[in-house]
Amino acid sequence: MAERKLSAILAADVVGFSRLMGENEERTLKTLTTCRDIIASHVLEHRGRVFGSAGDSVIAEFSSPVEAVRCAVAFQNTLRDRNSSVAEDKRMMFRVGINLGDVIAEEDNLYGDGVNVAARLEAIAEPGGICISGTTYDHIKNKLTLEYGELGEQVLKNIAEPVAAFSVRLDREVSEQLVQGNGRPVGAVDVRPTVRRAIAVLPFENMSGDPEQEYFSDGISEDIISVISRYHWLSVIARNSSFVYKGKAVDVREVARDLEVDYVLEGSVRKAGSRVRITAQLIEAESGGHLWTERYDRDLDDIFALQDEITETIAASIEPELARSERQRARRKTADNMDAWDLFQQAQWQMYQFSEENVASAISLYQQAIDLDGEFAPAQAGISVAYLVQVISNFSDEPKSRIEAALHHGERAVVLDDQDPFCRYALGRACAFSFQPAKAERELKRAIDLNPSYAQAYHGLAQSYLMTGDGDWEVSLQLLNDAIRLSPSDPLLWAFEQMKGGVLLNLERDDESMEWYQKAAGHPNAGFWAFLGLAACHSLKGEQAEAKAELARALEMNPGLSKAYFDETYPDAMSRFKNALVSAGLK
Repeated sequence: MAERKLSAILAADVVGFSRLMGENEERTLKTLTTCRDIIASHVLEHRGRVFGSAGDSVIAEFSSPVEAVRCAVAFQNTLRDRNSSVAEDKRMMFRVGINLGDVIAEEDNLYGDGVNVAARLEAIAEPGGICISGTTYDHIKNKLTLEYGELGEQVLKNIAEPVAAFSVRLDREVSEQLVQGNGRPVGAVDVRPTVRRAIAVLPFENMSGDPEQEYFSDGISEDIISVISRYHWLSVIARNSSFVYKGKAVDVREVARDLEVDYVLEGSVRKAGSRVRITAQLIEAESGGHLWTERYDRDLDDIFALQDEITETIAASIEPELARSERQRARRKTADNMDAWDLFQQAQWQMYQFSEENVASAISLYQQAIDLDGEFAPAQAGISVAYLVQVISNFSDEPKSRIEAALHHGERAVVLDDQDPFCRYALGRACAFSFQPAKAERELKRAIDLNPSYAQAYHGLAQSYLMTGDGDWEVSLQLLNDAIRLSPSDPLLWAFEQMKGGVLLNLERDDESMEWYQKAAGHPNAGFWAFLGLAACHSLKGEQAEAKAELARALEMNPGLSKAYFDETYPDAMSRFKNALVSAGLK
């Protein structure tokens, strides 16, 4: 069982890091290393430990909030002195957030709101400044001779309750050195608020005329609200608000305006004997258009098991439809009115095209989203996954550096939001490609725990097992079956299917493998992996002409493919697959 404890957490981040990297990458990374060394020495001096340093951040733990604040003041003053003695292009400043709170310890890492609050407070600190939580202030106010500024209750992203915040006032000299001639802090950037999209789940209508079925229809609606609340990118209207429409004939567009939501999910339940029919439909509020509709006919044997199954199925089905709608909406926006969410969705659209140019465009868009909102965790996770896609798709001549970048951004995403399954998924996949199978398994299982309907996490876990070379193929097969069942309209469906073909190939069920590779290859956005799978299957069946033809199709899509790519990226896995491709003519 994971250990819980009370810790003082210090989170520090570079001001304007993306801008500095854009100006000069090598100089910025060298300066970052110098500044991190300064911070680490102060952390050690004040009996703390650094446990996170993804991207441009530093996260440290202290047993005492007094020592945490003393450390922050000391290194901010040291960095100030350094900045005054070096050329302007070599200066670097940090924001600092400090929180005293409950944390969860897993090996050498810490998770939970105790860490997340510190990271959020860092984001609202002044450049070169320190922002502390109310719990920290209560413990230090009579112990340190510092001045504090009361910032009031702060509503922090993905933190359930407002947090009291205080600034720590450093010397007047600090503020003067942080300001340029135009009065703006050095390195300050314009940040646009990132607005989450919203959905209301209306109470499902009981059309059976049986009052006893009321609890069943209400239970489905309540459970769907609970499940889709796990999608951190989506704001879900609370039951008390959406259930005021129970039993009323409503105009969905009026409901959407009243509740200020972008989407509405509604449905009905009809019972006849031992059978029940459940319908559901997802509606885009502005146009009133239907994005998705489905009907489910089931036997009413175990009402609670049925409720769980229908809830999971509906939640899993609407998530990709909502995401698809958001990608299309973002594509219609122009550059002058896009926030980080819009840029993220445009990047997602580019990603699902799976070409080298599209993935490169996606990385650029994710980075723009990060530049607009450095605390926007999905963009950090997205860019992590994009770097891995470059490796998986053989789009990069520097796979090791791409994997390292993916790992950094994945870690940063989890620091920003450790309750977002997409962030855990990104870090888990990066760990798999970094040959850290135990950590990959832990992160991907955590993504599934956070959202049991998250099909891509099942696919990611199956791939992680596939890469080890000694995985349990039957377990992998079940994971892929779950992914396909949960999200039959997923933009990655072709990838789920081709990987199922790969697992079946490992199990030497070659005829079944061929069937799934054929399904994968039939999708319009299928990548070259599907055709490699067909080439391997034909080769193993002794059909060399067909094998060479499918290999040629794969090489036409990705001319740089070679045996060396597989040996480097998958050194201990997929030997039967690789040998079959070599027999088909892969050099």
